[in-house]
Amino acid sequence: MRPHVSVLRLPRGPAPNGRGFDPNSPRFIALCPTTISASTETGTDSVQIREEQRARSALRESFLRTLIAMTNKQVQFHMYERVEVEAKFGASDIDVLNFQILELHTPIGVQKEALLRCQDVISYSFDL
Repeated sequence: MRPHVSVLRLPRGPAPNGRGFDPNSPRFIALCPTTISASTETGTDSVQIREEQRARSALRESFLRTLIAMTNKQVQFHMYERVEVEAKFGASDIDVLNFQILELHTPIGVQKEALLRCQDVISYSFDL
């Protein structure tokens, strides 16, 4: 068994003005682009909006079912620099920018809990 690696974690306080999703925030615009302008409200646009919302809903549901299926399963993460790590999947944040994982097995040891930034992960796989 590999030794546990200790990591000092400093808490980051909440944003003072945070109120959830602000559709005008730069982060929301960057992460949730839409193909249809919200300022137009014609009959054909409402049909397009409904179709886009239906498609987004189906994709979101499929993605959430995948996350639920991964919970408490061993997952292999393939990262940059040909690093491969294995961990038990815990959760993802709402923006899917980080994965919360348990028992992270790295080349230098085992970390009891960790956050993986999704931008550092090339791919991941798990067994059903």
